[in-house]
Amino acid sequence: QVQLVESGGGLVQAGGSLRLSCAASGIMFSINAMGWYRQAPGKQRELVATITSGGSTNFADSVKGRFTISKVNAKNTVYLQMNSLKPEDTAVYYCHVNAAWVSRKYDYWGQGTQVTVSS
Repeated sequence: QVQLVESGGGLVQAGGSLRLSCAASGIMFSINAMGWYRQAPGKQRELVATITSGGSTNFADSVKGRFTISKVNAKNTVYLQMNSLKPEDTAVYYCHVNAAWVSRKYDYWGQGTQVTVSS
């Protein structure tokens, strides 16, 4: 049974910081990438940041320079350090894992964690 357990969300004032973590378990296939997406009320889910198994990272333009992503392969855990938070960062943040076996790809999602940034 695949589980993605997220933690670290909450309420913070603008300019503050939060650190999200996501621990994946039960994934039997090779993990290609882990990352974070977010969805604000009335908006589509969007990519925030991803990190590949090789350590390459990708960030949404809106968070570049403020957010960093890291992982611990041995623990199948990914972290999102969010600094200089803005009210527009308010959203539900979802952990995502992309795995593969032979030619098939699999996508797994966490349950989401709320991040609220007050002005």
